[in-house]
Amino acid sequence: MTDLLSQSGVSLTSDALIALRRLALAAYANPPVVALPGGFMTRKRGQGVEVADAREYVAGDDIRHLDRGTTARTGRLHVRQFQEERDRVSLLVADFRAPMFWGVRRAFLSVAAAEVLALIGWHLMESGGRVGLLAITTGAPVIVPPRGRTRGMLAVIGGLVQAHGRSLTSLRNGQDEGRPLDRALETVERLTRSGSEIIIASGFDKPGDGLADRLDRIAHRRRPRLVLVTESKTDEMPRGWYPMRLSDGQQKRVYLSGGRARNKDLYHQTIATHSALVLNASDPVEDTSRRIAAAFPERIAA
Repeated sequence: MTDLLSQSGVSLTSDALIALRRLALAAYANPPVVALPGGFMTRKRGQGVEVADAREYVAGDDIRHLDRGTTARTGRLHVRQFQEERDRVSLLVADFRAPMFWGVRRAFLSVAAAEVLALIGWHLMESGGRVGLLAITTGAPVIVPPRGRTRGMLAVIGGLVQAHGRSLTSLRNGQDEGRPLDRALETVERLTRSGSEIIIASGFDKPGDGLADRLDRIAHRRRPRLVLVTESKTDEMPRGWYPMRLSDGQQKRVYLSGGRARNKDLYHQTIATHSALVLNASDPVEDTSRRIAAAFPERIAA
């Protein structure tokens, strides 16, 4: 049993998540907007170091911002306007509850969720943001405060590996609190300030009756972004009986007869009135990285 749980796709290792940095950066055609933590580019004019445009001088403008080139060309005083830099803080939320520990082909949903968050986190870090972690486990959560630079991302990866191993061990020993997702997200608002991004990677099984209200409260001052990690290729499995664990914690055998899914959006779904990006745990990590690059743009406009 120990050897089985240590296999690739079942266990989670720091080396594998660190190696995703190359894939995360290769998926983006443009270079990062800022090279150091502390801000990300917006279209909002304000105090910053990037010039947005120039306009005519009006009484009260800071004379230190005079645009000599434009002033010389037009014969009238002009001042430069700058693009404001804002601190980009993102909290990665990893769902490592019991329903995430299964998979059909390449990896457990829990491992795929960690890979997704690592890919997003590496991109955010390289873009100059600060990244933190809330890892929901079968017991106490693992929390990593938001930090910038590579050291901050390595701390997030360490938290992911620790939390995943903790849940895997608890499930092997038959320990599971069975907490619904809405209750597990109670600490999100306390961990982040207004304006932060909250990126939740989950299968959204056993969501709880209050998930819609919880996400609406988060969205009031923050930006929740949902990533549904699923296994959509069960139609390719051989026909037969398979052991399944239901959302209420009960176990039963389910017969899969094959066939193709019909009228199903393979890219986006709505979860608790919020749009979610759908990613398949069976897909190669390279494909997942490209999908994430398309869904999480380099620049965030105010």
